[in-house]
Amino acid sequence: MAFTPADNAFMARALQLAAKGCFTTDPNPNVGAVIVQHGDVVGEGYHHQAGEGHAEVYALAQAGGQARGATCYVTLEPCSHFGRTPPCAAALVRAGVSRVVIAMLDPNPLVAGKGVALLEQAGIKVESGLMVSEARALNRGFLSAMERQRPWLTLKLAASIDGRTALANGQSQWITGPAARADVQLYRAKSSAVLSTASTVLADNARLTVRQAADDMSITTLNNGELRQPLRVILDRRQQLTGSEPLFRLAGPILLCVAADKPLRHMPSQVEQQAVPLGGDGYFNLTALLQLLAARQVRSIWVEAGASLAGSLLQQQLVDEFILYQAPVLLGPQARAMAELPELTELSQANRFAFHDIQRLGPDIRLTALLSQANGPEKR
Repeated sequence: MAFTPADNAFMARALQLAAKGCFTTDPNPNVGAVIVQHGDVVGEGYHHQAGEGHAEVYALAQAGGQARGATCYVTLEPCSHFGRTPPCAAALVRAGVSRVVIAMLDPNPLVAGKGVALLEQAGIKVESGLMVSEARALNRGFLSAMERQRPWLTLKLAASIDGRTALANGQSQWITGPAARADVQLYRAKSSAVLSTASTVLADNARLTVRQAADDMSITTLNNGELRQPLRVILDRRQQLTGSEPLFRLAGPILLCVAADKPLRHMPSQVEQQAVPLGGDGYFNLTALLQLLAARQVRSIWVEAGASLAGSLLQQQLVDEFILYQAPVLLGPQARAMAELPELTELSQANRFAFHDIQRLGPDIRLTALLSQANGPEKR
Protein backbone atom coordinates (compact mmCIF):
# COMPACT_ATOMS: atom_id res chain seq x y z
CA MET A 1 0.00 0.00 0.00
CA ALA A 2 1.50 3.32 -1.08
CA PHE A 3 1.29 6.26 1.28
CA THR A 4 2.03 9.81 0.20
CA PRO A 5 4.52 12.20 1.81
CA ALA A 6 1.52 14.06 3.23
CA ASP A 7 0.23 10.83 4.81
CA ASN A 8 3.62 10.36 6.47
CA ALA A 9 3.69 13.92 7.75
CA PHE A 10 0.21 13.75 9.27
CA MET A 11 0.88 10.37 10.89
CA ALA A 12 4.15 11.70 12.30
CA ARG A 13 2.12 14.49 13.90
CA ALA A 14 -0.33 11.95 15.33
CA LEU A 15 2.58 10.02 16.85
CA GLN A 16 3.97 13.24 18.30
CA LEU A 17 0.62 13.90 19.94
CA ALA A 18 0.35 10.35 21.26
CA ALA A 19 3.67 10.70 23.07
CA LYS A 20 2.22 13.53 25.16
CA GLY A 21 0.24 10.98 27.14
CA CYS A 22 3.21 8.79 28.06
CA PHE A 23 3.15 9.78 31.75
CA THR A 24 -0.59 9.63 32.36
CA THR A 25 -2.42 7.03 30.21
CA ASP A 26 -1.33 3.84 32.00
CA PRO A 27 -2.70 1.17 31.77
CA ASN A 28 -4.17 2.40 28.49
CA PRO A 29 -2.05 2.84 25.34
CA ASN A 30 -0.74 6.17 24.07
CA VAL A 31 -2.79 7.23 21.05
CA GLY A 32 -2.85 10.34 18.88
CA ALA A 33 -5.23 11.42 16.12
CA VAL A 34 -5.18 14.09 13.41
CA ILE A 35 -8.13 15.01 11.16
CA VAL A 36 -7.31 16.55 7.78
CA GLN A 37 -9.65 18.26 5.33
CA HIS A 38 -8.34 19.35 1.90
CA GLY A 39 -4.74 19.14 3.14
CA ASP A 40 -5.33 21.21 6.27
CA VAL A 41 -5.40 19.96 9.85
CA VAL A 42 -8.85 20.71 11.27
CA GLY A 43 -8.68 18.63 14.44
CA GLU A 44 -6.07 17.08 16.73
CA GLY A 45 -6.18 15.08 19.91
CA TYR A 46 -4.51 12.51 22.09
CA HIS A 47 -5.49 10.25 24.94
CA HIS A 48 -4.71 12.18 28.13
CA GLN A 49 -5.57 9.82 30.95
CA ALA A 50 -7.20 6.45 31.60
CA GLY A 51 -10.95 6.95 31.93
CA GLU A 52 -10.91 10.13 29.85
CA GLY A 53 -11.82 10.56 26.19
CA HIS A 54 -9.75 8.85 23.52
CA ALA A 55 -7.65 10.65 20.91
CA GLU A 56 -10.31 10.51 18.18
CA VAL A 57 -12.91 12.10 20.49
CA TYR A 58 -10.76 15.18 21.11
CA ALA A 59 -9.83 15.46 17.43
CA LEU A 60 -13.46 15.20 16.32
CA ALA A 61 -14.58 17.78 18.87
CA GLN A 62 -12.00 20.22 17.53
CA ALA A 63 -12.88 19.51 13.90
CA GLY A 64 -16.64 19.82 14.35
CA GLY A 65 -18.51 19.79 11.03
CA GLN A 66 -15.25 19.87 9.09
CA ALA A 67 -14.76 16.19 9.93
CA ARG A 68 -17.33 15.20 7.29
CA GLY A 69 -15.50 13.85 4.26
CA ALA A 70 -12.12 14.27 6.00
CA THR A 71 -9.26 11.83 6.61
CA CYS A 72 -8.45 10.76 10.16
CA TYR A 73 -4.90 9.65 10.96
CA VAL A 74 -4.72 7.61 14.15
CA THR A 75 -1.80 5.74 15.71
CA LEU A 76 -3.82 2.73 16.92
CA GLU A 77 -6.92 1.05 15.55
CA PRO A 78 -10.03 2.88 16.83
CA CYS A 79 -11.79 0.94 19.57
CA SER A 80 -15.09 -0.75 18.78
CA HIS A 81 -16.35 -1.61 22.27
CA PHE A 82 -17.89 0.18 25.21
CA GLY A 83 -15.41 0.46 28.07
CA ARG A 84 -15.17 3.48 30.32
CA THR A 85 -15.77 5.51 27.15
CA PRO A 86 -17.91 4.88 24.01
CA PRO A 87 -16.34 3.27 20.91
CA CYS A 88 -14.24 5.64 18.79
CA ALA A 89 -14.92 3.77 15.55
CA ALA A 90 -18.62 4.54 15.93
CA ALA A 91 -17.81 8.20 16.61
CA LEU A 92 -15.83 8.40 13.36
CA VAL A 93 -18.74 6.86 11.48
CA ARG A 94 -21.20 9.39 12.96
CA ALA A 95 -18.85 12.26 12.11
CA GLY A 96 -18.85 11.19 8.44
CA VAL A 97 -15.12 10.87 7.82
CA SER A 98 -14.35 9.32 4.45
CA ARG A 99 -10.93 7.79 5.11
CA VAL A 100 -9.08 6.47 8.17
CA VAL A 101 -5.32 5.81 8.12
CA ILE A 102 -4.13 3.62 11.00
CA ALA A 103 -0.52 3.11 12.06
CA MET A 104 -1.18 -0.33 13.58
CA LEU A 105 -4.02 -2.67 14.42
CA ASP A 106 -4.92 -3.15 18.07
CA PRO A 107 -3.99 -6.60 19.46
CA ASN A 108 -6.44 -6.15 22.34
CA PRO A 109 -8.96 -9.01 21.88
CA LEU A 110 -11.77 -6.52 22.54
CA VAL A 111 -10.74 -4.65 19.37
CA ALA A 112 -8.41 -6.75 17.15
CA GLY A 113 -9.82 -5.82 13.73
CA LYS A 114 -13.35 -5.08 14.93
CA GLY A 115 -12.74 -1.34 14.71
CA VAL A 116 -11.61 -1.65 11.09
CA ALA A 117 -14.60 -3.85 10.27
CA LEU A 118 -17.04 -1.31 11.74
CA LEU A 119 -15.50 1.50 9.71
CA GLU A 120 -15.48 -0.49 6.47
CA GLN A 121 -19.09 -1.59 6.95
CA ALA A 122 -19.98 2.11 7.01
CA GLY A 123 -18.25 2.63 3.66
CA ILE A 124 -15.16 4.35 5.09
CA LYS A 125 -11.86 3.64 3.33
CA VAL A 126 -9.39 2.18 5.83
CA GLU A 127 -5.64 1.86 5.32
CA SER A 128 -3.20 0.57 7.93
CA GLY A 129 0.52 -0.07 8.40
CA LEU A 130 1.86 3.48 8.15
CA MET A 131 4.82 4.06 10.54
CA VAL A 132 3.96 0.91 12.44
CA SER A 133 7.38 0.51 14.08
CA GLU A 134 7.17 4.02 15.54
CA ALA A 135 3.66 3.30 16.80
CA ARG A 136 4.79 0.07 18.44
CA ALA A 137 7.68 1.85 20.19
CA LEU A 138 5.19 4.16 21.89
CA ASN A 139 3.30 1.28 23.51
CA ARG A 140 5.75 -1.50 24.27
CA GLY A 141 4.18 -2.24 27.64
CA PHE A 142 0.61 -2.35 26.34
CA LEU A 143 1.62 -4.51 23.38
CA SER A 144 3.64 -6.87 25.59
CA ALA A 145 0.61 -7.38 27.81
CA MET A 146 -1.68 -8.06 24.86
CA GLU A 147 0.69 -10.19 22.78
CA ARG A 148 2.75 -11.99 25.44
CA GLN A 149 0.48 -11.74 28.50
CA ARG A 150 3.37 -10.32 30.53
CA PRO A 151 4.73 -6.85 31.22
CA TRP A 152 7.64 -5.29 29.37
CA LEU A 153 10.58 -5.36 31.78
CA THR A 154 13.43 -2.84 31.81
CA LEU A 155 16.42 -3.47 34.06
CA LYS A 156 18.19 -0.29 35.15
CA LEU A 157 21.66 -0.20 36.67
CA ALA A 158 24.15 2.55 37.44
CA ALA A 159 27.81 1.60 37.29
CA SER A 160 31.39 2.75 36.94
CA ILE A 161 33.25 2.25 33.68
CA ASP A 162 34.68 -0.95 35.12
CA GLY A 163 31.17 -2.29 35.64
CA ARG A 164 30.85 -1.82 39.42
CA THR A 165 27.67 -0.62 41.13
CA ALA A 166 28.89 0.04 44.66
CA LEU A 167 31.96 -0.11 46.86
CA ALA A 168 32.65 -3.32 48.76
CA ASN A 169 31.04 -1.72 51.84
CA GLY A 170 27.85 -1.05 49.89
CA GLN A 171 28.26 2.69 49.37
CA SER A 172 26.78 3.70 46.01
CA GLN A 173 25.38 7.24 46.39
CA TRP A 174 26.15 8.75 44.07
CA ILE A 175 28.03 7.04 41.27
CA THR A 176 26.20 9.04 38.60
CA GLY A 177 25.47 12.75 38.47
CA PRO A 178 22.26 14.83 38.73
CA ALA A 179 21.43 14.63 35.00
CA ALA A 180 21.41 10.83 35.04
CA ARG A 181 19.32 10.73 38.22
CA ALA A 182 16.81 13.16 36.71
CA ASP A 183 16.60 10.91 33.65
CA VAL A 184 15.65 8.00 35.92
CA GLN A 185 12.65 10.02 37.08
CA LEU A 186 11.35 10.15 33.50
CA TYR A 187 11.54 6.37 33.17
CA ARG A 188 9.85 5.82 36.52
CA ALA A 189 7.07 8.19 35.49
CA LYS A 190 6.43 6.26 32.26
CA SER A 191 6.30 2.85 33.97
CA SER A 192 3.36 0.98 35.42
CA ALA A 193 5.49 -0.31 38.29
CA VAL A 194 8.91 0.08 39.88
CA LEU A 195 10.30 -3.23 41.11
CA SER A 196 12.89 -3.42 43.86
CA THR A 197 13.87 -5.43 46.93
CA ALA A 198 13.81 -4.86 50.66
CA SER A 199 17.61 -5.02 50.67
CA THR A 200 17.84 -2.15 48.18
CA VAL A 201 15.24 -0.11 50.07
CA LEU A 202 17.22 -0.47 53.29
CA ALA A 203 20.68 0.00 51.77
CA ASP A 204 19.78 3.12 49.76
CA ASN A 205 16.97 4.49 51.94
CA ALA A 206 15.03 4.30 48.68
CA ARG A 207 11.63 5.93 48.12
CA LEU A 208 11.18 4.84 44.47
CA THR A 209 8.61 7.55 43.78
CA VAL A 210 8.41 9.97 40.86
CA ARG A 211 9.80 13.38 41.79
CA GLN A 212 10.03 16.50 39.69
CA ALA A 213 12.09 19.60 40.34
CA ALA A 214 10.20 22.89 40.39
CA ASP A 215 12.30 24.20 37.51
CA ASP A 216 11.77 21.08 35.38
CA MET A 217 8.19 20.36 34.35
CA SER A 218 9.07 17.69 31.78
CA ILE A 219 6.81 15.10 33.46
CA THR A 220 3.18 15.94 32.72
CA THR A 221 0.61 15.53 35.47
CA LEU A 222 -2.80 13.95 35.81
CA ASN A 223 -5.88 16.10 35.40
CA ASN A 224 -5.86 16.82 39.14
CA GLY A 225 -2.37 18.28 38.85
CA GLU A 226 -0.65 15.40 40.63
CA LEU A 227 2.12 13.18 39.33
CA ARG A 228 0.95 9.65 38.54
CA GLN A 229 2.88 7.37 40.85
CA PRO A 230 3.74 3.90 39.55
CA LEU A 231 2.98 0.90 41.72
CA ARG A 232 6.02 0.22 43.92
CA VAL A 233 6.58 -3.53 44.04
CA ILE A 234 8.96 -4.58 46.80
CA LEU A 235 10.25 -8.12 47.22
CA ASP A 236 10.63 -8.89 50.94
CA ARG A 237 11.10 -12.61 51.26
CA ARG A 238 12.87 -12.39 54.62
CA GLN A 239 10.42 -9.82 56.04
CA GLN A 240 13.08 -7.16 56.57
CA LEU A 241 10.77 -4.15 56.28
CA THR A 242 8.79 -2.90 59.27
CA GLY A 243 6.51 -0.31 57.64
CA SER A 244 8.32 2.60 59.30
CA GLU A 245 10.83 3.16 56.47
CA PRO A 246 10.60 6.46 54.49
CA LEU A 247 9.26 4.48 51.52
CA PHE A 248 5.97 3.98 53.36
CA ARG A 249 5.50 7.62 54.34
CA LEU A 250 5.08 8.82 50.76
CA ALA A 251 1.86 8.77 48.75
CA GLY A 252 1.37 6.10 46.13
CA PRO A 253 0.42 2.43 46.06
CA ILE A 254 2.83 -0.23 47.32
CA LEU A 255 2.68 -3.96 46.71
CA LEU A 256 4.77 -5.81 49.27
CA CYS A 257 5.59 -9.29 48.00
CA VAL A 258 6.07 -11.86 50.73
CA ALA A 259 6.79 -15.57 50.75
CA ALA A 260 3.65 -17.67 50.49
CA ASP A 261 4.61 -19.61 53.64
CA LYS A 262 5.03 -16.47 55.80
CA PRO A 263 2.27 -14.73 57.78
CA LEU A 264 1.19 -11.25 56.73
CA ARG A 265 2.29 -8.33 58.88
CA HIS A 266 0.69 -5.09 59.96
CA MET A 267 1.57 -2.42 57.40
CA PRO A 268 0.44 1.14 56.54
CA SER A 269 -2.91 1.46 54.78
CA GLN A 270 -1.51 2.11 51.28
CA VAL A 271 0.40 -1.18 51.39
CA GLU A 272 -1.08 -4.34 49.91
CA GLN A 273 0.66 -7.61 50.71
CA GLN A 274 0.87 -10.29 48.05
CA ALA A 275 1.96 -13.86 48.69
CA VAL A 276 4.25 -15.01 45.88
CA PRO A 277 5.33 -18.64 45.46
CA LEU A 278 8.99 -19.52 45.79
CA GLY A 279 11.04 -21.21 43.12
CA GLY A 280 13.24 -24.25 43.47
CA ASP A 281 16.17 -22.06 44.56
CA GLY A 282 14.23 -20.68 47.53
CA TYR A 283 13.89 -17.28 45.89
CA PHE A 284 10.68 -15.80 44.52
CA ASN A 285 9.31 -17.40 41.38
CA LEU A 286 9.81 -14.36 39.16
CA THR A 287 7.76 -15.75 36.26
CA ALA A 288 4.83 -16.21 38.65
CA LEU A 289 5.38 -12.66 39.92
CA LEU A 290 5.16 -11.24 36.39
CA GLN A 291 1.95 -13.19 35.83
CA LEU A 292 0.48 -11.75 39.02
CA LEU A 293 1.44 -8.25 37.95
CA ALA A 294 0.04 -8.75 34.45
CA ALA A 295 -3.28 -9.72 36.02
CA ARG A 296 -3.23 -6.34 37.80
CA GLN A 297 -2.84 -4.55 34.44
CA VAL A 298 0.82 -3.75 35.03
CA ARG A 299 2.06 -3.08 31.51
CA SER A 300 5.69 -2.10 32.07
CA ILE A 301 8.15 -2.65 34.90
CA TRP A 302 11.20 -0.54 35.75
CA VAL A 303 13.64 -2.50 37.90
CA GLU A 304 15.92 -0.73 40.38
CA ALA A 305 17.69 -3.35 42.46
CA GLY A 306 20.99 -4.95 43.30
CA ALA A 307 23.07 -7.69 41.76
CA SER A 308 20.98 -10.57 43.12
CA LEU A 309 17.65 -9.63 41.50
CA ALA A 310 19.39 -8.34 38.37
CA GLY A 311 21.18 -11.66 37.98
CA SER A 312 18.02 -13.70 38.53
CA LEU A 313 16.08 -11.70 35.95
CA LEU A 314 18.87 -12.02 33.41
CA GLN A 315 19.36 -15.74 34.00
CA GLN A 316 15.64 -16.39 33.59
CA GLN A 317 15.43 -14.43 30.32
CA LEU A 318 12.92 -11.96 31.76
CA VAL A 319 14.74 -8.75 30.79
CA ASP A 320 13.49 -7.09 27.60
CA GLU A 321 15.55 -3.92 27.85
CA PHE A 322 18.72 -3.09 29.73
CA ILE A 323 19.55 0.52 30.63
CA LEU A 324 22.95 1.28 32.10
CA TYR A 325 23.94 4.69 33.42
CA GLN A 326 27.72 4.65 33.32
CA ALA A 327 29.89 7.13 35.16
CA PRO A 328 33.51 8.01 34.28
CA VAL A 329 34.95 6.56 37.47
CA LEU A 330 36.85 3.39 38.40
CA LEU A 331 35.90 1.51 41.57
CA GLY A 332 38.27 -1.45 41.38
CA PRO A 333 37.89 -5.24 41.46
CA GLN A 334 36.71 -5.43 45.09
CA ALA A 335 33.65 -3.27 44.37
CA ARG A 336 30.30 -4.91 43.73
CA ALA A 337 29.39 -6.30 40.32
CA MET A 338 26.28 -5.38 38.34
CA ALA A 339 24.68 -8.81 38.40
CA GLU A 340 25.20 -12.14 40.09
CA LEU A 341 25.55 -14.55 37.20
CA PRO A 342 26.89 -18.09 36.99
CA GLU A 343 30.34 -18.59 35.54
CA LEU A 344 30.24 -19.33 31.81
CA THR A 345 32.51 -21.75 30.02
CA GLU A 346 31.53 -20.74 26.47
CA LEU A 347 30.74 -17.32 25.02
CA SER A 348 27.76 -18.90 23.26
CA GLN A 349 26.11 -19.27 26.68
CA ALA A 350 25.96 -15.52 27.24
CA ASN A 351 22.80 -13.48 26.80
CA ARG A 352 23.43 -10.91 24.11
CA PHE A 353 21.86 -7.51 23.84
CA ALA A 354 21.85 -5.14 20.89
CA PHE A 355 22.66 -1.50 21.58
CA HIS A 356 19.66 0.64 20.71
CA ASP A 357 20.65 4.07 21.92
CA ILE A 358 23.56 5.92 23.53
CA GLN A 359 23.06 9.33 25.18
CA ARG A 360 25.34 11.63 27.13
CA LEU A 361 23.84 12.97 30.37
CA GLY A 362 26.17 15.48 31.96
CA PRO A 363 29.42 13.63 32.72
CA ASP A 364 27.73 10.22 32.35
CA ILE A 365 26.33 8.17 29.49
CA ARG A 366 23.14 6.17 29.20
CA LEU A 367 23.41 2.92 27.27
CA THR A 368 20.16 1.32 26.13
CA ALA A 369 20.18 -2.23 24.84
CA LEU A 370 17.43 -4.60 23.77
CA LEU A 371 17.58 -8.36 24.08
CA SER A 372 19.15 -9.60 20.87
CA GLN A 373 17.22 -11.90 18.57
CA ALA A 374 20.47 -13.89 18.37
CA ASN A 375 19.49 -15.45 21.69
CA GLY A 376 16.80 -17.34 19.83
CA PRO A 377 13.16 -17.97 20.72
CA GLU A 378 14.06 -20.98 22.82
CA LYS A 379 15.65 -18.62 25.35
CA ARG A 380 12.55 -16.49 25.73
